[in-house]
Amino acid sequence: MPSPVTRTAAAAGASAVAAAGLLTAQALQARRRIGPRTTTAPYSDGRYGTGSGTSIRLAVLGDSAAAGLGAKHPGETMGAILATALAQVAGRPVTLSNHAVIGAQTVDLDAQIDRAAWTRPHVAVIMVGANDVTHLVPRSLSARRLRRAIRRLRESGTEVVMATCPDLGTVKPVPQPLRTVMRRGSRRLALAQAEATRAAGGRPVPLGSILGPEFDERPEVMFAEDRFHPSTEGYTAAAQVLLPEVIAAWRRGSEGEVLPALIDNEVVSPA
Repeated sequence: MPSPVTRTAAAAGASAVAAAGLLTAQALQARRRIGPRTTTAPYSDGRYGTGSGTSIRLAVLGDSAAAGLGAKHPGETMGAILATALAQVAGRPVTLSNHAVIGAQTVDLDAQIDRAAWTRPHVAVIMVGANDVTHLVPRSLSARRLRRAIRRLRESGTEVVMATCPDLGTVKPVPQPLRTVMRRGSRRLALAQAEATRAAGGRPVPLGSILGPEFDERPEVMFAEDRFHPSTEGYTAAAQVLLPEVIAAWRRGSEGEVLPALIDNEVVSPA
């Protein structure tokens, strides 16, 4: 007859298998609710703003949110909103190059940096991590990859602003308890990303903790039609949060100054 310890271990194993099966089934259910991707991100590369002097070169790296999937027009992507606002503040044009790839994970940043290197960006904005969570990439491995990527950019003279992993617990099509698991995983990864970013000389911005409550309370406004990627309003909110650090990064790179955090919200209205 099995001992109590053996019976307990067997029960725990059966519970773990059942839990894993439930989460797998819910992941498939979430994929069906969100549906297949039927659009692509608007092409937003180009010159934004006017003014004297040479252009400020801004690069955007990362995943589908960095690419702008969910925005309907180029000027509504996060990169374009940032470029327009930075040009207004600097009084100089901004040349935007977006190298983000839909579905990208942190491991894919190296290839994007290879492409961005041709433009020699003054500032790079990175948004990545959500796909690491959904693909169960170990948090420590993801953070190490991010640290190496940011260090590589910094060694080339590029200032880096890192938008840490969004709060995936705000994605309503994902059923419970999977949504709670994703929230916990995304928040933990965001903390690890912030630490890795600071260690590599970049500037972390905790988008999930700042914007998560608003995405949670107003999903019909902040999310696009697929209920997974940000809408124009969502990208505008993200740009508002990132803009002070983007300007500070440009100031430090070009003039050795750090701009105070107080920025007029009017400059970040959609182009």
